[in-house]
Amino acid sequence: MKKIKKIKSKSRLIKKTAKTRAIRIDANVDFQAKAAFSVPKIKIIGVGGAGGNALSRIESIMPSIETIAFNTDIQDLRGCKAKKKIQIGKEATRGRGSGMDPDLGRHSAEENKEEILKSLEGAEIVFLTCGLGGGTGSGASPVVAECAQSLGAIVVAVVTMPFSFEGKEREQVAYRAHQKLLEKVDALVTVPNDRVFNIIDTNTSLKKAFWQIDEILREGIQAIHDLVVKPGLNNVDFADLKAIIKNSGEALLGIGFGDGKDRAIKAAQKAIQSPLLDITINNAKGVLFNVSAKDDLTMIELQQAAKTITELVSPEAKIIFGTSFDSRLSKGKMKITVVATGFNKDKETHSALPFDYSQSNYSSFDKTQGGQGRSFGYSQDRKSGVEEKDSEISSHAKDVLKEKIKPFESLEDEPAFLRKKK
Repeated sequence: MKKIKKIKSKSRLIKKTAKTRAIRIDANVDFQAKAAFSVPKIKIIGVGGAGGNALSRIESIMPSIETIAFNTDIQDLRGCKAKKKIQIGKEATRGRGSGMDPDLGRHSAEENKEEILKSLEGAEIVFLTCGLGGGTGSGASPVVAECAQSLGAIVVAVVTMPFSFEGKEREQVAYRAHQKLLEKVDALVTVPNDRVFNIIDTNTSLKKAFWQIDEILREGIQAIHDLVVKPGLNNVDFADLKAIIKNSGEALLGIGFGDGKDRAIKAAQKAIQSPLLDITINNAKGVLFNVSAKDDLTMIELQQAAKTITELVSPEAKIIFGTSFDSRLSKGKMKITVVATGFNKDKETHSALPFDYSQSNYSSFDKTQGGQGRSFGYSQDRKSGVEEKDSEISSHAKDVLKEKIKPFESLEDEPAFLRKKK
């Protein structure tokens, strides 16, 4: 009898232990599943020559993210370093590009719509980059963006506008494409190529100038990527980004660095005064900002950064902030990333508007201003609330670029702008 009781008791203990272990295992599996799904799936898309060139730069810095290039020009596509390369419009263009015909670019994307949709499956955030003003970037980008949105992804586009000296026709193509793309994405960050004159001097080569434009695009995409992927003390997650960006229209994306005394104020000011963006943070109705430093970030510095950024936005603005410790930053350095949306579309604030490219804007560089070119067609109205000084722009440019300029190693590294317009 005693043996039977012992066996039954042992049996109950084994069952209880097994049940407890099963609960623990289930809890662990559930936790692992949640952890796995906490990081959103990100894909970066480049459309046309300029978009593919940007991907080549991003690929070397952010190798873990899936990059996909779409192009009508087979020669440009072969030189692109994206993980996946898809030729569109094989029948429509025969691999020769689409020139300055956005309709041909659109037809090319529609011809391969199923392939585009398949390549975007599973993405929760899609970054789309292209140059507007040509055929492929202008015509195919809205189709690609629409495909991404139809799959439920948040779509953020970072685009460049043509130089004023490229003429009215390309300017008008770019402007019309900008308006169409604005309807197909959640947020649109616009970089007018003319603004590169704010961050170069008389000794900057043509190749290096184009490299700087590509580098700012990469910095912007990496900034948003880091916001939602890298853990922080006060974490900014995908839901936060979605709350600010979803169906927001025109957007400002800024990155600022600061060190020494008042580093938080310096970094915040530079983040909201980007030398390459023709839009200010004034009256924004949605703001997400993240403050990064080593482990020496103080509460007072957080307050200083927040005050600098939020005093210019709408009183009703939705504001989300995050803080993180970044070991990549040098000691004493602070980095602030700002995403601002919800601008008043009735006001003349967006950068797609044509620039004033009168002869006075192409005057020689003023050596007394540190060799910095002046802003092109940047009206006093747009400057209200934020005083942009040439010396500040020079400092910001040096901080953002961090001496990353280097010679092109091959023709493949050369921007598509220099090889062939799409």
